[in-house]
Amino acid sequence: MEKTPSLPAASVTPWWAQRWPWLLMLGPFLVVIAAVYSGWLAFTREDALVEDNYYLQGQAINSDLRRDQAASALGVNIKLNYDAATGVLAGRIDQAAPAAPRQLTLHMLHATAPDKDIALTLHTLPDGSFSAPLPLLERTRWQVKVEDAQRRWRLAGSWSWPAQRGVLLRPDHQR
Repeated sequence: MEKTPSLPAASVTPWWAQRWPWLLMLGPFLVVIAAVYSGWLAFTREDALVEDNYYLQGQAINSDLRRDQAASALGVNIKLNYDAATGVLAGRIDQAAPAAPRQLTLHMLHATAPDKDIALTLHTLPDGSFSAPLPLLERTRWQVKVEDAQRRWRLAGSWSWPAQRGVLLRPDHQR
């Protein structure tokens, strides 16, 4: 009988010494890490934009619409400018009807963080101009609302700081 030549024994390395199993396991491992991080974000952050009483919010919207119409009837316009170098917000109110109110309330609402909202009381001069100190604004799109002290009228709009150095609020620019 003739002997068949045998093949030389190949050196067999264990699976953990190969790179392909590790490369294949890397994808699922990264997904698990991302899921843990997403879960951590979800449980440690406050849900600030959720309103728990929609009925009262709807009533407030109707009231705001009446105040928007009152601003339109009075012909109220407000121009706001912010100078970051001096930290001063300055502006002017133009009103077609009676003299400009002596006091205005300004609300600047942060897009995502209610704790960064700003509320200022502005005292107008006889010519309708006003100014107030304001800390450095965060780079975001602010929702701006201005109303008179008696809350008879309201103007609202958005202001992308610092892309826009100022904003003009008019009744026809309502949402």
